[in-house]
Amino acid sequence: MSTHRHHHLHRGLAALFALSLSASMADAADKTLTIYTYESFVSEWGPGPKVKEAFEKTCDCTVDFVGVADGVALLTRLKLEGESTKADLVLGLDTNLVAEAKATGQFEPHGIDVSAVKVPGGFSDDVFVPYDYGHFAVVYDTEAMKTPPKSLKELVEGDAKDKIVIEDPRTSTPGLGLLLWVKSVYGDEADEAWAKLKARVLTVTPGWSEAYGLFTKGEAPMVLSYTTSPAYHMVAEETERYQAAAFEEGHYIQIEVAGILRTAPQKELARQFMAFMVSPGFQDTIPTNNWMMPAAATSEPLPDAFGKLVAPEKTFLMSPDEVATHRKAWIDEWLAAMTLN
Repeated sequence: MSTHRHHHLHRGLAALFALSLSASMADAADKTLTIYTYESFVSEWGPGPKVKEAFEKTCDCTVDFVGVADGVALLTRLKLEGESTKADLVLGLDTNLVAEAKATGQFEPHGIDVSAVKVPGGFSDDVFVPYDYGHFAVVYDTEAMKTPPKSLKELVEGDAKDKIVIEDPRTSTPGLGLLLWVKSVYGDEADEAWAKLKARVLTVTPGWSEAYGLFTKGEAPMVLSYTTSPAYHMVAEETERYQAAAFEEGHYIQIEVAGILRTAPQKELARQFMAFMVSPGFQDTIPTNNWMMPAAATSEPLPDAFGKLVAPEKTFLMSPDEVATHRKAWIDEWLAAMTLN
């Protein structure tokens, strides 16, 4: 055998050995954790990219975020996919949806230590873990609007020329939040309130990102967002132009949660992620990327801008069961009020 051929064979074996080695390494690193979430979470300025990078350093895996328009759309998608879903974990439902999410039978108890979690009202659950929270608010452009509404009543009854962009309660958790806020304040007269408010609604978007984009482009002087939104403009853009209106009746709160799918292909990895989610590695990304309040300790104090935000005097939050019982009927009532002239 010529040395040339021998060398060739040797190279071949070495390559083969390297191949099998890299294959077994790839197996380890090839575990992909699939997380369903909402659009703004995975956008380049959202927490997604930073969370992915931080978790991948610890997990020898790849994090694959799949984004849909908004939080309610997540639940709809899961119901459609059923047992065949590729998701390991869902991040972006909120307490208004947890009873319905559990009723699908698609989630299982997380089994992680959640002693670090601290959210208003002390929501705790064996299936869903909070990762952030925030109060809904009407955010307004101070350059386009000198006197913002001081209450939900003033929003509903105000001048129709000052428009607001809102989100659809069928697809969006802020949209659903506004629906429940109106319900909390108006009760049986909610449909009449919507019929009045309709004159001020410029458009209804499928998700928060689109609504907020229209607002910052100047399409409307108001948008349904969060008390924390102005912090973004203060910190990232160094402007106090955009502010949240404090409402006399109080504000509805959102507590956002994540849960593990019963059919998760990577259940162990999903649990690891949930534990990571309530640690500073994840929580540090929340204040200045998701622009919400962290649900557990961060390694740094909140930026000063957070001290300048509206602090609601009264908080509304319906129980998950109450929302599950009435959501469909209340959305039908909303649809009727919004479409009838």
